[in-house]
Amino acid sequence: MKGVVIRDAKLNDLSVLKRFEQEIIKAERPFDITLRPAPISYYDLEEYIKREDVKIIVADIDGMLVGSGYALAKPARHYLDHKDYAYLGFMYTVPEFRGKGINKRIIESLLQWAKEHNLFEVRLTVYNENLPAMKAYEKVGFREHLNEMRLRLK
Repeated sequence: MKGVVIRDAKLNDLSVLKRFEQEIIKAERPFDITLRPAPISYYDLEEYIKREDVKIIVADIDGMLVGSGYALAKPARHYLDHKDYAYLGFMYTVPEFRGKGINKRIIESLLQWAKEHNLFEVRLTVYNENLPAMKAYEKVGFREHLNEMRLRLK
């Protein structure tokens, strides 16, 4: 899509980014009965913007934010063949801009950051029932790897 600038998030983007976070939570509630009632927050976005081991990217069209995502360097489990990996999250695109390749461009930017930080394993989590998100991730090369199962005892 023309006119889209993919750039680092800035502190003055926080109000919009917090709105994106709430939209993500709202979209994920039907998939997860264990989420506490609102208000909740998944991320410390202000802290993430300041950290060196996190990269928050936004998609900007003429000063209007239309998408976001982050990569976070995380230590891998001791038995894996890599010491650290990049964990992707906070993936959001404003509904009227979906299907225009914005999410792909955000992910490509995050993957570049990961390579620059010698993070050659990249992971993310997505609810099994969130088929549109799964298809979007598969389009850029992600594959299912591990299913987490749960059991509620009360």
